[in-house]
Amino acid sequence: MTQMPEPRGRLTPGKALSELTWLRVGGPADWLFQPADAEDLAAFLAALPAGMPVFPMGVGSNLIVRDGGIRGVVIRLGRGFNAISVEGARVTAGAAALDAHVARRAAEAGVDLSFLRTIPGAIGGAVRMNAGCYGRYVADVLVSARAVTRSGKIVTLSPGDLRLGYRQSHLPEGWVITEATFEGRPGAPEALAAQMEEQIARRDASQPTRARSAGSTFRNPAGFSSTGRADDSHELKAWSLIDAAGLRGARRGGAQMSEKHSNFLINADGATAADLEGLGEEVRKRVFQSSGIELEWEILRVGEPAPGNP
Repeated sequence: MTQMPEPRGRLTPGKALSELTWLRVGGPADWLFQPADAEDLAAFLAALPAGMPVFPMGVGSNLIVRDGGIRGVVIRLGRGFNAISVEGARVTAGAAALDAHVARRAAEAGVDLSFLRTIPGAIGGAVRMNAGCYGRYVADVLVSARAVTRSGKIVTLSPGDLRLGYRQSHLPEGWVITEATFEGRPGAPEALAAQMEEQIARRDASQPTRARSAGSTFRNPAGFSSTGRADDSHELKAWSLIDAAGLRGARRGGAQMSEKHSNFLINADGATAADLEGLGEEVRKRVFQSSGIELEWEILRVGEPAPGNP
């Protein structure tokens, strides 16, 4: 048995990750570490054996954890990492701060980060995946990010260091984002609040927000998210390709492609991770047969299948 460091935060063996993901699936992590603060995280990673795998996990909003769970240490940031502060047009938020909370706090201070309001999840994941909607992305507003390296060093990263692209960054394996600073456009708080309410209404009308989902399942082959404008093209949107392949509402076990928005994979009825990932792979196969376009997963799939499953 590997000798584990003794941090100030909480270190839990055999934690069921199904309790922590929005899709409510996933086997156990060997260890779940919830650090007290950045210094606790840095000391823990510095003391952790170099061969021990590390997986940073946000609020589990964009994630399928396979049924066999995750070997190594899952790091989940909590209350020590959710502070939000505003100075002029700059907003600094801990990695565990919810995107929606950051958008609201910024708006109250007259800073427009309103596109974050409808993005599920927390700031660490938003930076890691260069989250965006309505034509704006984290890359458009990010000033810098703080992270702890796998060896336990605290570093500051520029947007160039992260090499942000459509739904991706180049954060080295095992590094953990701890906070980020953004600079938004000025705006009247009342106008920004009204804009966010309109965005929420539009999202709720078109997406299965009350279902167990992980947001958009596949990246748009067009290479950008929906702009929300009247002239938005749907030709290379993942949902339109799924519809064209006749897969809106398709099911596998307890998993389903939503009837409301066909690029949303939902846990409709006690799905396993294998159900969800299997349905997603079937959709990819049939969309390729239908259109010649190979959809790429936007949802992260991590961990090992259950024993006996391929």
